Amino acid sequence: MTDPAVQEYLDGFDGEVLARLERIRAIVADEAPDAVESLSYGLLGWKLNKKPLIYTGGFAQHVGLYATPQGHEAFEKELAGYKQGKGSVQLPLDEPLPEDLIRRIVAFRAEALG
Repeated sequence: MTDPAVQEYLDGFDGEVLARLERIRAIVADEAPDAVESLSYGLLGWKLNKKPLIYTGGFAQHVGLYATPQGHEAFEKELAGYKQGKGSVQLPLDEPLPEDLIRRIVAFRAEALG
């Protein structure tokens, strides 16, 4: 069952942003089925063993991915082509969602927390 706060957050989006958030949710469910989803810091977030796994959020022109410092460091070269902020990566809506990269980041974080 989806947390009501998560559902309310998702209800604020449609179109491509919603589709990408849902795709990321599916990837997390596949790679870290025991992760607990919630709304944290105004973003969708997952915890595994009570520790932050990954966060994502929807914006007008991109979907943000927040893989904690370890996730960003481990995939630094592959993320270099994306606009980044402190602990964040912007995945533009006008480019394909890098599903394989997201999958590998989530798997890496899950293994680190497992």
